[in-house]
Amino acid sequence: MNQQSNLKIFLNGILKENPTFVLVLGMCPTLATTSSAINGMSMGLATTFVLFGSNVVISLLKNLIPDKVRIPAFIVVIATFVTVVELVMQAYVPTLFESLGIFIPLIVVNCIVLGRAEAFASKNSVGKSALDGLGMGLGFTFALTLLGTVRELLGTGKAFGFTIYNEQYGMLLFVLAPGAFIALGYLIALMNKLQKAKK
Repeated sequence: MNQQSNLKIFLNGILKENPTFVLVLGMCPTLATTSSAINGMSMGLATTFVLFGSNVVISLLKNLIPDKVRIPAFIVVIATFVTVVELVMQAYVPTLFESLGIFIPLIVVNCIVLGRAEAFASKNSVGKSALDGLGMGLGFTFALTLLGTVRELLGTGKAFGFTIYNEQYGMLLFVLAPGAFIALGYLIALMNKLQKAKK
């Protein structure tokens, strides 16, 4: 039963409460960083690391943090993990770091991360919090990668840098900001349709 409960917590963020397609959270990085599949996936994985790490630490410290300074304390923990991601990316993948730009430091104020810290990690065990952070992070990564792939494929004829069809047949609109809204709208509609079909 315990394993089923843990699996449910993990899958919750990927399917039932997907941050992008169901909860519609973190729209700023979702729309801004998904002009390509690699950018979307990288942003998602960076956020997953921060979610996982901050959930674990906040769950460990939940009884030590005074209630009055709960939110500032959570932000300090989250900012620590964001700084680690930022420095590692700057050192090892500088091109990708430049491509994602300001959106890496902005993970600190991403409502998904702070929301999970407040709603889940501060009330549950370390193991459950780790699974929740991992599930939510992978759900976010899946959504950003899918959106990035759709936009890159429709806009440039490529996916993860591989040419699928000639770029001259691509629709530039999908690489630009309006294309992000259109593609996301259709993907949310598709996910809603699939969820209803399951019921």
